[in-house]
Amino acid sequence: MIGIFDSGIGGLTVVKEIKKVIPKASIIYFGDTARLPYGNKSPETIKKYSREIVEFLEKRGCGTIVIACNSASALAADWLRDKYPHLSIYDVVSSGAEAVAGVTKNKKVGIIGTTATINSGVYKKKIAELDSSIRVFTRACPLFVPLVEENWIKRPETKKIARTYLRPLKLQHIDTLLLGCTHYPLLEKVIGGVMGKRTKVIASGEKLTEKLHGSSASILEAELPLGDRKLAEELKKEYNYRGKEADKYFVSDLTEHFQNLAQKILNENIKIKKIVL
Repeated sequence: MIGIFDSGIGGLTVVKEIKKVIPKASIIYFGDTARLPYGNKSPETIKKYSREIVEFLEKRGCGTIVIACNSASALAADWLRDKYPHLSIYDVVSSGAEAVAGVTKNKKVGIIGTTATINSGVYKKKIAELDSSIRVFTRACPLFVPLVEENWIKRPETKKIARTYLRPLKLQHIDTLLLGCTHYPLLEKVIGGVMGKRTKVIASGEKLTEKLHGSSASILEAELPLGDRKLAEELKKEYNYRGKEADKYFVSDLTEHFQNLAQKILNENIKIKKIVL
């Protein structure tokens, strides 16, 4: 059983891709919609929320946890691993750092994310560990999460905001931009349009793709960012195929808007249950 959590709806982009790679996996998703966004919360608060969610998922049989939230990955992942050594805990920050380090040609990388993620400095640290010659330019984009949650993806105001946020990164002539928040892939067309064709846009925890060879899932090497491929491969090793159970979706606050947007992302009818931790 794989447990996946995010502060809101963005983590469903990770759910969608993992379901492609591991079709037999049973998934429990938790979106902390009552307390989002995490990006403007303190490290202590993010750790508290993350601990509550991990315990919720563990009680429901999840031995593998995917933190599909960059703020929680940046500020709570290592802390959670120390606290729950018996669980296999994966985070989108590590895979994202590996992805951009393996792709950049001119050694100039941009990272966009929530204020908490950017202020943590975790991406700069992890990328430096992989390749100290890479220059990393960061930019907090706090308005992107509420724009996605409100489904303002195609609004002209969103494009104007994106231009304002991304202009400093364009001026640095980066060749790779990491979307350091799982909400941001839903704005990938807008962001890519602003950055232009010379900049490769990579999502920190999505674009996992699969091919089936016999009865097992496999990964299209040529089409996957390096970090996402590594995450998917590790999950495949960790997951014990015990037979498919029904996927379950929980949130801390449920609205009709969330229900409709979630079904649009996953392209399937799902039942979402509200639960108070």
